[in-house]
Amino acid sequence: MGKKPPHQSDVEAARYPPPPPPTFHMPQPRLWFPWLVPLIFVANIAIFVYSMYENDCPAYLDEEVCLFSKYLGRFSFQPFRENPLLGPAIRTLRVLGALEKDLVVDRNEGWRFFTCMFLHAGVVHLLANMFSLLFIGVRLEKEFGFVRIGFLYVLAGFGGSLLSLLHLKETAMNTVSVGASGALFGLLGAMLSELLTNWSIYVNKCAALTSLLVIVGLNLAVGFLPHVDNSAHVGGFMAGFFLGFVLLMRPQYGYINRKYIPPGYDVKRKSKYKCYQYFFLIMSVICLLAGYAYGLVKLYIEKSPDNLTFLAKFRFEARSPSRYMIICRLSRRKGQNPAFEMARHALHVSIWLPIGNSCMLTS
Repeated sequence: MGKKPPHQSDVEAARYPPPPPPTFHMPQPRLWFPWLVPLIFVANIAIFVYSMYENDCPAYLDEEVCLFSKYLGRFSFQPFRENPLLGPAIRTLRVLGALEKDLVVDRNEGWRFFTCMFLHAGVVHLLANMFSLLFIGVRLEKEFGFVRIGFLYVLAGFGGSLLSLLHLKETAMNTVSVGASGALFGLLGAMLSELLTNWSIYVNKCAALTSLLVIVGLNLAVGFLPHVDNSAHVGGFMAGFFLGFVLLMRPQYGYINRKYIPPGYDVKRKSKYKCYQYFFLIMSVICLLAGYAYGLVKLYIEKSPDNLTFLAKFRFEARSPSRYMIICRLSRRKGQNPAFEMARHALHVSIWLPIGNSCMLTS
């Protein structure tokens, strides 16, 4: 008995084999051109030069007392015994926007939360902060863009300013604060939370985590030196740590965007983010709202406790698997106090170096 002739479909299958399974080539992560961090760098230097121009040490003191007055003239530094960091006088920093508790609380000059982070006590302080800014900030802006890093820098700086001002209310009575260290520690804190929330996409995880913890620990240890305020460092670091979970999330390893899948292929895709990333996001938003609200209300309510009563209510609503809302309400019980409006507006959405008449603190 002879063999049956091959079926036509078998002949076509042998002649035209099925196409191989598709390979998906994800594009390389986008690298942004860093311009915001260099702009902040230039702005800080320009503002420091302007502060030295406004300081005009020879106009208030003998030229022989001012440092380098023979070469710098109007831009000469205050005497070393007054400012060992080679910078302006306290009066100049106060006029230009340094953070001082009496001006912020009594005169409602809340804008000092932000202006103080662009002022520096001296050349030494300025150079230390600016080199750190370039070393940390440029890399983050390349990876995440200017919008997220800009928000992170300002909000972390605000957290550092807030905690430092609360600490000042309990320690020093005549101290001003300037500097960008709180915002810089916010960037460090965000680097740590970014590593934790994006754990699945990193290689050499333990080595990266150990190196980052050593850097953070050494920088925090500097805060225990004389004339260094660690409350700004801690406040900025904690704010940046929580903000990193919110602003610096990346898609998990193996996630494929639908637009990169060829038409006609039904591929089971991973979710964009892992469950623990959503958990960190929600908890961080709650902690940020509660921390900012508590700090602002505590700052003002201690000044006039009868005028402001704080009532915060948090309600969590899950409207979709990937969309959440945190609602925080403030209610006024009696009296009129501008601090209420400041605290209320802070929920919808500065860092400092204190220099006092009798003490000099750097951050």
